[in-house]
Amino acid sequence: MDGQIISGARQLSQKELFARAARVATGFHALGVGEDSTIALVLRNDFAFFEAAFGGALLGAYGVPVNWHFTAEEAGYIIRDCGASAVVVHADLLPRVAAGIPERVPILVVPTPPEIMAAYHVPPGDCPVPDGETDWNEWLARQSAWTEPPRPTRYNILYTSGTTGRPKGVRREPATPDAQRSRASMVSSIFDIRAGDGVRTVITGPVYHSAPNTYALSAARDGGLVVLQPRFDAEELLQLVERHRITHLHMVPTMFVRLLQLPEAVKARYDLSSLKFVVHAAAPCAPSVKRQMIEWWGPVINEYYGGTETGGVVFHTSAEALRKPGTVGRPLDNAVVKILDADGHELGPGEIGEVYMRLDGIPDFTYHGRDAERREVERNGLITCGDVGYLDADNYLFLCDRRRDMVISGGVNIYPAEIESVLINAPGVRDCAVFGIPDAEYGEALCAYVETREGARLSAEDIQSYLRPHLAAYKIPKHIEFRDALPREDSGKIFKRKLRAPYWEATGRLI
Repeated sequence: MDGQIISGARQLSQKELFARAARVATGFHALGVGEDSTIALVLRNDFAFFEAAFGGALLGAYGVPVNWHFTAEEAGYIIRDCGASAVVVHADLLPRVAAGIPERVPILVVPTPPEIMAAYHVPPGDCPVPDGETDWNEWLARQSAWTEPPRPTRYNILYTSGTTGRPKGVRREPATPDAQRSRASMVSSIFDIRAGDGVRTVITGPVYHSAPNTYALSAARDGGLVVLQPRFDAEELLQLVERHRITHLHMVPTMFVRLLQLPEAVKARYDLSSLKFVVHAAAPCAPSVKRQMIEWWGPVINEYYGGTETGGVVFHTSAEALRKPGTVGRPLDNAVVKILDADGHELGPGEIGEVYMRLDGIPDFTYHGRDAERREVERNGLITCGDVGYLDADNYLFLCDRRRDMVISGGVNIYPAEIESVLINAPGVRDCAVFGIPDAEYGEALCAYVETREGARLSAEDIQSYLRPHLAAYKIPKHIEFRDALPREDSGKIFKRKLRAPYWEATGRLI
């Protein structure tokens, strides 16, 4: 049976998707897109995302998903940094990012569909393509199908941040046949997606994120049914599982929390017996939440751990989660995980250090335009994402802390250094520190401590109002404290550990 993608009342067969992608390739080629070119995708979960990604891949081009929450300043940085040859953007998002798109870069505008309009309460007048802009569908209708042999596969360039706060594009080498087989092995191991298996799934997370991106593109290429959920809603997901007899899901722990918060009558209302394989990642999952989900959905809950740079490296099942509460998994057969101290020496079972890992066979990567920073994350052929943890005697990995300052809120990586670099310029601010504090629903929430200038009188709303034009809404701290002076280390750096400690002491977690 031919695969299918569904979004709201719209449907697109897999055959139609690939046919449209072939026309996209011809159109992109006419715009000057070729091997190693980049195409910026400022899109929500929509058919056009898949059409553009697959169409660009036929030419050997890289798709570059851009977080659609971004301001013009943030989106423009990525569009310029990757050297985008074209930008594909939803109509309602164009006014937000237009100022950040360099002149002479072609812009293709996708009409915002009704289901996305409804999910995000977009004013109807913002959904059509504005006069004078190139309509994606009309442009596509004018193209013929690309018939030349596909170029070697380039996987999407996914932007991730580091301690500098500036996003870095993870750019992989073109995939060889062996690398494609290795990647397919990873996808089958951690996603349980194999061509011809008839996987039926709902895409619950935004496809600009690394893991949902890989999962969604794999499912659209090899699955039987892909349902796009414009915006996660707990009860709606249960409805979709029952209606479409969904077999597979990719989720984050915040979704589990929201599902468990539904009234018992709602949870019991839907038939979820079709579910066979549910996998989650992106943030720590409390053992109690994992146990409740297994009790409700059965032993179908699985977890993996890795990074944008490494791919999924460790994995475990429901049975292992109950036997080893708190683990993120054990290395895959073709993976290596080691715990190293500050000098690069390997540590033994139970000893805490930095997590280094490698998945054999997948194409090597660099940070686009930042080869020196790529070298900084490698030791002896292993890559670190900056996480701290330990391996137990059975080689199961446990994370004690995450990237030293990174905050994971609802499965989204947020980098305080980026926020601090904006906040420090606010009127009346002498210095600042941003970090994560416990949050029952999202795992972590952003907290900012502000050291004010002498005589300055600031409120939390003053700070939030200043940040809004520069940062996406999810990067605006919800909790803001003001101090005449912040604790500092001997070097003069703010002692964040002292600020964080009171919030985390009750959890027993390393900070």
